[in-house]
Amino acid sequence: MHGHAFAEWLRRALHGEMAYMTRTARQRLHPGELVPWARSVISVALNYNTPFTRNAADGQLRGWISRYAWGDDYHDVMQAKLDRLLAFVRSEAGASVPGRAFVDAGPVLDRESGAHAGIGWFGKNTNLLSMKVGSFFVLGELFLGLSLEPDRPVRDRCGQCRLCLDACPTNAFVGPYVLDARKCISYLTIELKGPIPRDLRPLMGTHIFGCDICQDVCPYNTKCRPTHEAAFQHDKTSTPRS
Repeated sequence: MHGHAFAEWLRRALHGEMAYMTRTARQRLHPGELVPWARSVISVALNYNTPFTRNAADGQLRGWISRYAWGDDYHDVMQAKLDRLLAFVRSEAGASVPGRAFVDAGPVLDRESGAHAGIGWFGKNTNLLSMKVGSFFVLGELFLGLSLEPDRPVRDRCGQCRLCLDACPTNAFVGPYVLDARKCISYLTIELKGPIPRDLRPLMGTHIFGCDICQDVCPYNTKCRPTHEAAFQHDKTSTPRS
């Protein structure tokens, strides 16, 4: 589904300085080489949306930190939940069932897995979109040495909408479904290790860690339910998490 697009994205060097993408490309495209014992993948999503927006800054000039980094480290939060899920699977199917969890920290195409599992579809802003929970969610995968009945993917529901493409202040989208990471504010404030290109600096506004603009304007996020996960509440934030 997404493998060919990912390979072409790398070929065009749209990943910028994220060299780990090319180093692990084969494993991402061929997960059987990473976990040869796996028979199924359980893909899960965890809502991190909170109602606080950039427009609610009390008229003060404040640096903007992407929502996913407001609370506790999502890697730890999701990992703990996947560990409990694996324990449940083993309690039901046998303690010897092989399993390994990934939370955005391994060579896994997580959006590909999520799309195959029916969590959502690839939006024009390259995020996975769900009619139920929008796109403010993090993904996790549990690879199992157990055969399970697969779910069905959902169809693309972006239609003619291009709000996300037009809203990007740095014009980071080459076109629908294609992001030039080298211009993306999230990349510039998190992944890029050197200086931010001078021509992009005036376009970034007050963003200092990540960016939510292309998600904020998405119609599927306008009625998205806030998260009930206490670990993601913004009043717990001390330092941003990458």
